[in-house]
Amino acid sequence: MGDDSEWMKLPIDQKCEHKLWKARLNGYEEALKLFQKIDDEKSPEWSKYLGLIKKFVTDSNAVAQLKGLEAALAYVESAHVAGKTTGEVASGVVNKVFNQPKARAKELGEDICLMYIEIEKGEAIQEELLKGLDNKNPKIIVACIETLRKALSEFGSKIISLKPIIKVLPKLFESREKAVRDEAKLLAVEIYRWIRDALRPPLQNINSVQLKELEEEWIKVSSAAPKQTRFLRSQQELKAKFEQQQGLGGDADGGDDDEEEAVPQVDAYELLEAVEILSKLPKDFYEKIEAKKWQERKEALEAVELLVKNPKLESGDYADLVKALKKVVGKDTNVMLVALAAKCLAGLATGLRKKFGQYAGHVVPTILEKFKEKKPQVVQALQEAIDAIFLTTTLQNISEDILAVMDNKNPTIKQQTSLFIARSFRHCTPSTLPKSLLKPFCAALLKHINDSAPEVRDAGFEALGTALKVAGEKAVNPFLADVDKLKLDRIKECAEKVELVYGKKTGGAAEKKEGKPIAGKTTALPGPAGDREAKDAATKPGPPKKGSAVKAGAPLKKGKPAAAAGPGGAGAKGKKGPETKEIFESELSIEVCEEKAAAVLPASCIQQLDSGNWKERLACMEEFQKAVELMERSEMPCQALVRMLAKKPGWKETNFQVMQMKLHIVALIAQKGNFSKTSAQVVLDGLVDKVGDVKCGTNAKEAMTAIAEACQLPWTAEQVVAMAFSQKNPKNQSETLNWLSNAIKEFGFSGLNVKAFISNVKTALAATNPAVRTSAITLLGVMYLYVGPSLRMFFEDEKPALLSQIDAEFEKMQGQTAPAPTRGISRHSVGGGDDGEEEEQEEVGNDAVDLLPRTDIGDKITAELVAKIGDKNWKIRKEGLDEVTSIINEAKFIQPNIGELPAALKGRLNDSNKILVQQTLSILQQLATAMGPNIKQYVKNLGIPVITVLGDSKNNVRAAALATVNAWAEQTGMKEWLEGEDLSEELKKENPFLRQELLGWLAEKLPALRSVPSDLLLCVPHLYSCLEDRNGDVRKKAQDALPFFMMHLGFEKMAKATGKLKPTSKDQVLAMLEKAKANMPAKPAPLAKASSRVLGGAAPAKFQPASAFADDLGSNTMESKPDLKKAKAGGVSSKTKGVQGKKVLSKPNLKEDDDKSGPIFIIVPNGKEQRMKEEKALKVLKWNFTTPRDEYIEQLKTQMSTCVAKWLQDEMFHADFQHHNKALTVMIEHLESEKDGVISCLDLILKWLTLRFFDTNTSVLMKALEYLKLLFNLLSQEEYHLTENEASSFIPYLILKVGEPKDVIRKDVRAILNRMCLIYPASKMFPFIMEGTKSKNSKQRAECLEELGCLVESYGMNVCQPTPGKALKEMATHIGDRDNTVRNAALNTIVTVYNVHGDQVFKLIGNLSEKDMSMLEERIKRSAKRPSSAPVRQVEEKPQRTQNMSANASMMRRGQAEDMSSKLKYVIQNRNMGSHSETAHTVPREFQLDLDEIENDNGTVRCEMPALVQHKLDDIFEPVLIPEPKIRAVSPHFDDMHSNTASTINFVISQVASGDINTSIQALTQIDEVLKQEDKAEAMSGHIDQFLIATFMQLRLIYNTHMADEKLDKDDIVRLYSCIIGSMITLFQIESLAREASTGVLKDLMHGLITLMLDSRVEDLEEGEQVIRSVNLLVVKVLEKSDQTNILSALLVLLQDSLLATASSPKFSELVMKCLWRMVRLLPETINSINLDRILLDIHIFMKVFPKEKLKQCKSEFPIRTLKTLLHTLCKLKGPKILDHLTMIDNKNESELEAHLCRVMKHAMDQSGKADKDTEKGASRIEEKASKAKVNDILAEIFKKIGSKENTKEGLAELYEYKKKYSDADIEPFLKNSSQFFQSYVERGLRLIETEREGKGRIATSTGISPQMEGTCVPVSTHTVSSSIGNTNGEEVGPSVYLERLKILRQRCGLDNAKQEDRPPLTSLLSKPTLPTVASSTDMLHSKLSQLRESREQYQHLDLDSNQTHSSGIGTTLASQSSAAANIDDLKKRLERIKSSRK
Repeated sequence: MGDDSEWMKLPIDQKCEHKLWKARLNGYEEALKLFQKIDDEKSPEWSKYLGLIKKFVTDSNAVAQLKGLEAALAYVESAHVAGKTTGEVASGVVNKVFNQPKARAKELGEDICLMYIEIEKGEAIQEELLKGLDNKNPKIIVACIETLRKALSEFGSKIISLKPIIKVLPKLFESREKAVRDEAKLLAVEIYRWIRDALRPPLQNINSVQLKELEEEWIKVSSAAPKQTRFLRSQQELKAKFEQQQGLGGDADGGDDDEEEAVPQVDAYELLEAVEILSKLPKDFYEKIEAKKWQERKEALEAVELLVKNPKLESGDYADLVKALKKVVGKDTNVMLVALAAKCLAGLATGLRKKFGQYAGHVVPTILEKFKEKKPQVVQALQEAIDAIFLTTTLQNISEDILAVMDNKNPTIKQQTSLFIARSFRHCTPSTLPKSLLKPFCAALLKHINDSAPEVRDAGFEALGTALKVAGEKAVNPFLADVDKLKLDRIKECAEKVELVYGKKTGGAAEKKEGKPIAGKTTALPGPAGDREAKDAATKPGPPKKGSAVKAGAPLKKGKPAAAAGPGGAGAKGKKGPETKEIFESELSIEVCEEKAAAVLPASCIQQLDSGNWKERLACMEEFQKAVELMERSEMPCQALVRMLAKKPGWKETNFQVMQMKLHIVALIAQKGNFSKTSAQVVLDGLVDKVGDVKCGTNAKEAMTAIAEACQLPWTAEQVVAMAFSQKNPKNQSETLNWLSNAIKEFGFSGLNVKAFISNVKTALAATNPAVRTSAITLLGVMYLYVGPSLRMFFEDEKPALLSQIDAEFEKMQGQTAPAPTRGISRHSVGGGDDGEEEEQEEVGNDAVDLLPRTDIGDKITAELVAKIGDKNWKIRKEGLDEVTSIINEAKFIQPNIGELPAALKGRLNDSNKILVQQTLSILQQLATAMGPNIKQYVKNLGIPVITVLGDSKNNVRAAALATVNAWAEQTGMKEWLEGEDLSEELKKENPFLRQELLGWLAEKLPALRSVPSDLLLCVPHLYSCLEDRNGDVRKKAQDALPFFMMHLGFEKMAKATGKLKPTSKDQVLAMLEKAKANMPAKPAPLAKASSRVLGGAAPAKFQPASAFADDLGSNTMESKPDLKKAKAGGVSSKTKGVQGKKVLSKPNLKEDDDKSGPIFIIVPNGKEQRMKEEKALKVLKWNFTTPRDEYIEQLKTQMSTCVAKWLQDEMFHADFQHHNKALTVMIEHLESEKDGVISCLDLILKWLTLRFFDTNTSVLMKALEYLKLLFNLLSQEEYHLTENEASSFIPYLILKVGEPKDVIRKDVRAILNRMCLIYPASKMFPFIMEGTKSKNSKQRAECLEELGCLVESYGMNVCQPTPGKALKEMATHIGDRDNTVRNAALNTIVTVYNVHGDQVFKLIGNLSEKDMSMLEERIKRSAKRPSSAPVRQVEEKPQRTQNMSANASMMRRGQAEDMSSKLKYVIQNRNMGSHSETAHTVPREFQLDLDEIENDNGTVRCEMPALVQHKLDDIFEPVLIPEPKIRAVSPHFDDMHSNTASTINFVISQVASGDINTSIQALTQIDEVLKQEDKAEAMSGHIDQFLIATFMQLRLIYNTHMADEKLDKDDIVRLYSCIIGSMITLFQIESLAREASTGVLKDLMHGLITLMLDSRVEDLEEGEQVIRSVNLLVVKVLEKSDQTNILSALLVLLQDSLLATASSPKFSELVMKCLWRMVRLLPETINSINLDRILLDIHIFMKVFPKEKLKQCKSEFPIRTLKTLLHTLCKLKGPKILDHLTMIDNKNESELEAHLCRVMKHAMDQSGKADKDTEKGASRIEEKASKAKVNDILAEIFKKIGSKENTKEGLAELYEYKKKYSDADIEPFLKNSSQFFQSYVERGLRLIETEREGKGRIATSTGISPQMEGTCVPVSTHTVSSSIGNTNGEEVGPSVYLERLKILRQRCGLDNAKQEDRPPLTSLLSKPTLPTVASSTDMLHSKLSQLRESREQYQHLDLDSNQTHSSGIGTTLASQSSAAANIDDLKKRLERIKSSRK
């Protein structure tokens, strides 16, 4: 026992794992006790055992295992966490317990499995048990089957899913083990108990003996429905109820109900496996089916018949197969084949079920037509086919096709169609057979029962009888009003015989369909919602019957009241009910009338009717009236009385008083009596005649209204209008129309036949009398309220003037809702329910559309057209689609018959050519509009494929598809889309685009629906997989859609659906569901429906229990007038409630009037920043939507609640637009007084205004725009700048409004966009507007393009984002737009850019199609405007943008600089920015402008120039030039130079290399400041290398990171470049500092600068060329000013590296060599300061790496020439002494250097006699020798340049150089092949250059270096090298030089045929080839470098007498301000001189 004692001490959980079985046994026992003790299911103790339970059940020791099983069972029963162990424990039980010999073990194993099922883990257990069935051990299989059987018997088929079990049953029956077979049999019997006959089909193929045995067993099964006896944890209420019933010893009446719910009806179809048959079709099927021989066709059909015998088919694209079969049915002459094809169709329909629905519409008409066949077997096959097809679709979808055949001449077709209708009706319920369907069917069938053929009559009776049985007499009787009694009896007799389909079904189905009494409540009429609610209520676990009880008592959907809803429960539809019986009253003869009248009227009255004395007639009328008032309704002979009134003089009565009485009496009779249409016809003519009468008109109108109330407005109106227009009196006509307008408002619009009015309205519109026209237009306005925009289509062909009046009237009506009808609620049905009200409303909506005359385009859709659309060649396909477009356009409105078009279009939706896909989508969009609601029938076969297109990878295709789907959904509603599996199939596809678009669409549509088909549940599993999709967008969209799914399906169903997920996923999804539950929106109130239909305002009472009515009125702000009729429907006295409702509305407003005094915007400190942070962190929704969803509005409301006055917020978010107007008025009033408040809430105000942009009401929109104008004015005065957040959540929506149809709105929006540029950089506005050009709205596109043009015109090319090239390419695409205005706008915009930018535009646009290009060129010619050099408004935009970026501008509003004049402030800020280009614009750039004008002048601007200069010069005397602020602007770091300077400088330098552009710019600016102040510059000494390293690190950062970053504003990069280059130029002007730069640093610096010169991305930037030119200048400075030894050494090392590096571009090495050549030219001056030993060491190393042989292998001969030239020059300058400088070389033999030097020296000695004194000439000779062989190549190259348009000047210059250098060179051979013109052009060019050079000759300094070399130091890409490179020698340049240049210019204009724009500015011609010239300050100004200058100082060295030797034109400082003023004076004089010399 010693051993035992050890483990006895261990804790329980360790014992359970012990290696000794006894220890484990003991552990299990103790664990069992422990488990039974723990009460708390969530106790932490449970978690300890989580990992051990599996070991409990799989213990290897049998004794221990038994105890372990007991403990495990206790654990599973009690532990909260037990579910986590399901999988492992169940698999342990199956594999290690079920094979044990002990029965007890097996029992415990089964119990554990069942317990897991009880704790909701049924699916996992079932999965493990099914896996166990594949085990080899028969014991395990038997135990698994037994467990499954027990589970099913106890938990029922709801919890145990039968489909997977039934799938494996046949396999179990085949087992060799008898035990397995027996157990399988028991399982089959158990399953049969639950699902009955649905089990037969899956087991058809098992062994016949077994089947027979089974059948015998099945017969024994009791017929009582089985019940669930064991319940899940979540079903405890059910369990309690069950036990209670057992206690009562029987079933309470609720029992049935449970029973019914407990047995879900299983459809055998669901249990079957789907078979894929398309791939199994014979390969040649489609050929055979078209074969000539009928036998072959038969073979093909037989093959199909065999395949479709499979009871369930896999869904796929069966369109072609159906088409083939349809063709056989329709066209084949062999009737046997017709029958066979029909059978195949029936098989397909049965196998595919709902999935066949999409083909039903194609096939039904063909089958119905084929019923003309007489052969019984064909008819039978066709009947079977059409019946099977009917079950796959709905009656609604095929009703059009059926009705079309009903008028066929062939009696058999009529008979069979009626029989088919009868059979179809049997499958319907009252809800699926609404009145809207019954009406046309009954009308058609009524014709059939009057048919001559008896069989047709019989069939008609049967169909009508069936309808009567299904829909009930109440629904059908109104349509049978004219049927005589005999026939009516016959119909009723048929109705009694009819057996409905759902009546026959056993079990649950019957009860479900019949809406069984629920828990003893009164039976609910089986309205669809009633059924569903009842069903759901019982299925949901939870308090069982509450839901259903309430629903039963409440009026159900469709307003069908339950019998319990009040005394009028069986009420009929007021207007049609009882009155239908008396609509027709037979006409009575005048004698009968007199008799009847005499019975009720006093005799005197009758006698005086036709008296000659008017007074007697008047007295008679008074008596008449009294008599009528006293009569009872039932006694009143209406017709007799009105006939009496019409008796002579009747309506010709001359006395107006008598007439007024008469009319009043008519009104009374109509109101009080049972007034029929017959009576109405007696009087209407007379009334219409009097309606225009001044005195009697009002009474006539009253009488007409009363008649309308009695006989319904539609009929009355039609009569009245017809009568009015049959006579000539215009007054009557206009008054009749006026009456009608009012009547419509009073009665509502239902039932009106608009078509009839429209022709009369057209007549009225054409009338000469203006009053008639006005009345007609007013009537149209009223109709517009009900019909909507489609009304306008009837009048599109009217004259434009008239049309504009109509439009104006419609516009007035926009945004208004139609008033609720106040009349027409007939008293016959007081308290009656509003049955059919809903249909009526729907009908109105559809009415408007149905009125439209629809064209049948079926015959235009020919087979040729369909073939075209499917052609192999895309062009032909396109032609086909174009034809379809034009067919639809011509027809405008079409009938649903479109032949083969759907299949053809469907094929195009997956066309490889995306353009055709888009075209197809736009056709489908057109089709939806043209066909209207009838498009419903095509949703499945055309709509769903459009959804598939949402998965396209191209954004524009997806957008088009979405627009199409929306257009369809608008016409069809959502039900069609959500029904069936199609949508879930789409969502199943793992395409991220498809998923996110589809979920987004559903999230948009679902919230608005009141109910959805149950099929939506099928989407849920796929929704869950989307929640875990790899793609973030899909996940986001899925999360957004989740609450809306839940809103319709309920949390329980959604949670239940997670059961099939993996455990990890399930937990995540459940967490999301919980979250969504909190955000779940309420289902929309019925209000939505009523208001959208605009009929009678809201109708809450209809859908809610009556008691809720008043509350609803109160809460529902839209409901201003309580609708009496609806209130009555709820059985509540409407008056009192309505008044209460009104009161509720008005109270709050009264109370709050008092507190409107305070501020309307409350400033919350940091509120805006906080909101931005939240949006950034995605804590709130980002303001980004296509239409604002509720959650956005709610979010905004919440955000506003803290900072907007409560009463204002109520106005802002009120449902009525007038309140929005009020809110805006208040906001405008408070704008000035609450500036700060407005700014603190600006983001919210702008967001709220974006919501107003989505309102339809014009007045609100206008008001909002007015407010915006004032707001932006205020902001620009306050110098506020919009934040990115504010801009991005507002500008895109403002831009939408640019496309408004109304001009005033567009103008306002454009004005606002212009103002915005003052508070938001134009360059950032640009992308938003560019986005607007992609809109579908052509007006918007055009306006956006125009706006882009304005931006470029005002602010220059800098605004174009991301680059001018991209922006222009984008704009240019619109030149090919299909809309003319857009094309024009695009052309105008590009012309504007051309005017700013010149010919470079063409380069930027890139390739355009020929047509577009020619249009553009034509337009540019027409505009004939010369490019102006730069737009003036640039000045405004630039400083503003810099300010926005500037870190110095405090926050974003005025900072510390508030007191300075704003101009000064700009300068200072720009100073901080160091942004050369910006400041360059502020003042002095005006000089540059004008001097440019002189440069480019060709005589056109001469007169303008002086004025411009005059004007701008005044600015210079502004206080801007005060130099003090500059010093103040230096960062505080530098103020105290002596305290800790070094560390400060280190800190600032470290910031230069910062990754943040602004930080870097500020650091550079500060360093620049220091360098510029002579007294402080020496502080930088010792920091130069450090500064240069930081700088080239920053260059590298820009090159590698910033340039590649799309998000960065490229303007910022240009600013950074210009700061870097500016600072360095300043540095390299201070020679003492420049010399501190060491070799290594210089090497890296040169590397960085040359890389930058070659960076093509920089060239693409707006100011890229500028940057490259300045780099070029900087490189020259570095070469001249650095320590010459260091820089020469650096260049040699750099050259060596670049030649070694394979990746390096040849251009790079070339530029390094050009720098070396520059150095060589400087050598004569610098040779004495150079450390030759070091240089020769570097050359030695270079030659060691690159021996001469290797250098010769280089592609270019430049390296070897460079090296030779360098050595040659050194030798020449040093002579033999050069050999003494080889001291630093260790081993001279390693390279050829020494030998080469000796050779050169020797050669020089030999040549010394002849050698030219000028050593450089000698050098040129050497070169000359080297290149003799290449002369021809060089010349060829030069002539090629001259010949090219771009480089012609450069070529001429090079030719000039070449001729000068080799005077003996022969250029004749090159000229002789060319034209005379070319030759003279070359000569003239050379002459011109010569004149120029000589003019400059005297200025040239005397370094004798070849001018060609100077030319090459500049990279080729910069054509215009600044003339300000080099030294000034202080010479004054007089006007003579300018005159000289002007002469040259004029001469050039006279002679030169090249285009003005193509020529580079003259500076380039003048400066490129010459030596460093005197940089006269005016030259500097018009050099293009002026863009780079940094601040005023750069313009202050304009001192023309300045003797500064190294003035380079950048950054030379001046000592005092006075000299600056002197400069300006001087310059002013000079300009005057230039001008005067020109006059």
